[in-house]
Amino acid sequence: MARHRVEDIVTELSAPITESLGLELVDIEYVKEGATWFLRIYIDKPEGITHDDCQAVSIRLGELLDQKDPIPQSYVLEVSSPGIERPLKKPADFVRFRGHMVRATTFAPVNGQKEFVGLLEGLEDGNILISVDDRQVTLPGESVAKVRLEPAFKI
Repeated sequence: MARHRVEDIVTELSAPITESLGLELVDIEYVKEGATWFLRIYIDKPEGITHDDCQAVSIRLGELLDQKDPIPQSYVLEVSSPGIERPLKKPADFVRFRGHMVRATTFAPVNGQKEFVGLLEGLEDGNILISVDDRQVTLPGESVAKVRLEPAFKI
């Protein structure tokens, strides 16, 4: 089963669970590392995720996955916070995190480069706007591989 198909199926199954618990479903990854497949569910809420939140989703989703059995091979289910390098995927993410530092990578070079670190200005007509070194860069949505929050450490 294709990776994106598994992720789509698991999104449909897990969204009602996370919503019922007052959590945001941030992302789902289905990846093979070595000989082991991992199904990773990333959840969040404004005040941050607790171990109890992860456990509640893991138990409920695990039971549903066992019942529906949509994934043919064995895998490890992991439920966690998206971390400080949270991925931005949904249009609402680009509104919520406007003014935060981000790292964006593109499939093909845009203005001669494939990686951009700067201040997220927003999303406009499907394009991601980032302020890099006091200039605004417009990244066409279809050319963007990923956008993540860039951790800012104060010394």
